[in-house]
Amino acid sequence: MVSELFDAYRVFYEQDSDLQQSRAFLERRFQNNDSVVFLALDGEIPVGFTQLYKTFSSVSLQPFYILNDLYVKPEYRGQRAGKLLLKHAQEFCSDLKFKGLALETAKDNPAQKLYEQLGWEKDEDFFHYFWKNTEL
Repeated sequence: MVSELFDAYRVFYEQDSDLQQSRAFLERRFQNNDSVVFLALDGEIPVGFTQLYKTFSSVSLQPFYILNDLYVKPEYRGQRAGKLLLKHAQEFCSDLKFKGLALETAKDNPAQKLYEQLGWEKDEDFFHYFWKNTEL
């Protein structure tokens, strides 16, 4: 159920479709207890998901989640599925007494308006860096 949405999410980000690898990736996350996934349904039809990864802040000495993946099928966008997934992730974090949620997004992602509407704040104080292993 989730693997089809996850594969569509990867295709959205210009990766080749690979349902088998998508399913295997998610199975490893679940087996290792690496992530939490929430699914949005329209009746019994899966229409969107979000995936959270647990991490920690050494400075505040608190755990928090990285909201790494958020995807809603195109035909369901604008119908509150994304908003409900985000709110559920926030409530989940609050219930666990975690510091909060972090996410990164493209500068031109229109979902920024939704994030800000739900209380997310854009970080203007820090740069984001990424080292890429060129040996892969």
